[in-house]
Amino acid sequence: MASACDLDWVPDSLYNTAVSVVVSHFRAFKSELRLFPDNVQFDIYYQLYNKGMLVELGQEFSCLEIFARVLKVHDKRNLLHHCFQALMKHRVSFHLATAYSQHCCTVHASSCTKRIQQAIQLGFNLGGFLSDAGWFPDAEVVLKACLQLCKQASSTQALLHALECCVRLLHVRNANCQYGDAEKSWVEAQEYVQELTNQGHKVNRATLLSEYCALLFAKSQYDMAYRACCTALNEINPSLPPRVIVDVFRQCAKACVVKREFQRAELLIKFAVQCARDHFGGRHHIYADALLDYGFYLLNVDAVCQAVQVYQAALDIRTAVFGQNNLHVAIAHEDLAYSSYVFEYSSGEFQHALEHAERAIEIITCILPEDHLLLASSKRVKALILEEIAIDSPDEASKRLLSEAQDLHLTSLSLAQKAFGENNVQTAKHYGNLGRLYQSMGKFELAETMHLKAIAVKEKLLGPDDYEVALSIGHLASLYNYDMEKYGDAEKLYLRSIAIGRKLFGPGYSGLEYDYRGLLRLYSAVGNSDKNLEYYQVLNDWYDIRDRNKDKDKKPLEFDHSDNCQSILGVFFKLPS
Repeated sequence: MASACDLDWVPDSLYNTAVSVVVSHFRAFKSELRLFPDNVQFDIYYQLYNKGMLVELGQEFSCLEIFARVLKVHDKRNLLHHCFQALMKHRVSFHLATAYSQHCCTVHASSCTKRIQQAIQLGFNLGGFLSDAGWFPDAEVVLKACLQLCKQASSTQALLHALECCVRLLHVRNANCQYGDAEKSWVEAQEYVQELTNQGHKVNRATLLSEYCALLFAKSQYDMAYRACCTALNEINPSLPPRVIVDVFRQCAKACVVKREFQRAELLIKFAVQCARDHFGGRHHIYADALLDYGFYLLNVDAVCQAVQVYQAALDIRTAVFGQNNLHVAIAHEDLAYSSYVFEYSSGEFQHALEHAERAIEIITCILPEDHLLLASSKRVKALILEEIAIDSPDEASKRLLSEAQDLHLTSLSLAQKAFGENNVQTAKHYGNLGRLYQSMGKFELAETMHLKAIAVKEKLLGPDDYEVALSIGHLASLYNYDMEKYGDAEKLYLRSIAIGRKLFGPGYSGLEYDYRGLLRLYSAVGNSDKNLEYYQVLNDWYDIRDRNKDKDKKPLEFDHSDNCQSILGVFFKLPS
């Protein structure tokens, strides 16, 4: 008798065969599905997805009662994301959010405590899933309805549920760039914390504070964000769920990066990456979230090549989990576009970066309104890339590309001004980008005005020795040197930019090359041969350092933290500022 391994064909399992039969005769069995266990019901729906029966699947998933059961199958959540994302055109998230809101009204009117508790739990499950999937407006509808149910009761449990709702709303509103509403959620959450504290209950605020840190970070209030992050980390303990620890650590790492506390940032983000990988696996969206923030750290410490690798890994995971047309995927495309643009700046090969920037814009415009703030960043990245491509293009093509870049930059600036006002780092960045663009377009006085605006805002908000300030004064130095012949002013600005870069990143910092080359051109123009020779040697020394550093480059994900979160925090708070 032949063994199974000798056969060309091995029969499918009886279970899989039964599932396939049900799917093949779906309409006949449809009314009986609710009799099946939750996991069996899920497998049938997943087979509908695999066979492309999306109309039938969309009709089923639009039913709140059915989707509530599907959400209980926690071990197949990534598969559920696959199915759900494929139903984008069927507006399933909208139908579910609307149905849940109506369900809450019915439950509220019944005044049945058990039904209210069940509805609240469903709100957490559904709102959390929609948030994870990137459907933020619908997640907000669910959580707002859930919060109203929580407010109906006056028990301690109801207060805890209301606090949880506010924290989740704060997260969703942050993600959807609704910073005014996010501020309201923060205030309301604090009121619940105070009320619970007055009743003698100790509330762990780690997640709440890290979400507040995210809000402050988005608004470029970096000092306050850093203080919130330190307070959040003080509330971390090993009994918290792994996801909470990962989210708090990675958000706080970003706050450390913008405060140039790079040692602290490295401690937090590497632990977050490893914790996410250990607890959720290497193909989970929570791991991808941690990778994106790790990429942000690497990009800011001038490890650009490693940042590109990490961003690519995050994009691959998010695409595998959510599919092609998803906000989380769009954000990963944008991050990869910008890091690729920085990495290829010296080579001039920007096509790869441009493709990712355009893909990000395409996805976002399919999902969100054309004036949504998320478009400001991705349009800015595309504009930067187009400007560089234009420099090496024939005249007519160059004019067209620069004109398109100008439109993108002006749109981004308008969105930032509307969201943040004039006195904000994000707005200042857009002024600086316009300054560089106008220099490329030959509009030198206008370019100077934009750079001076950027510098003034950045210095006021970040101080005179910040990395962002160094970028802007370096760009203004280039304008003065190459196009306006203000050599004295240019020299002062170059030397200041160099001093900041060396102080923050050391003598091998990549941005120093452009300042050194600028000084060589400047000293040649003014006939200062001694200084020219001096900086020719400085530039050669820089090349030697960069070559040595390249030899030491490690693969960014090949690290191992054996420490637990408490020991990491012990080191974090002992590091000098």
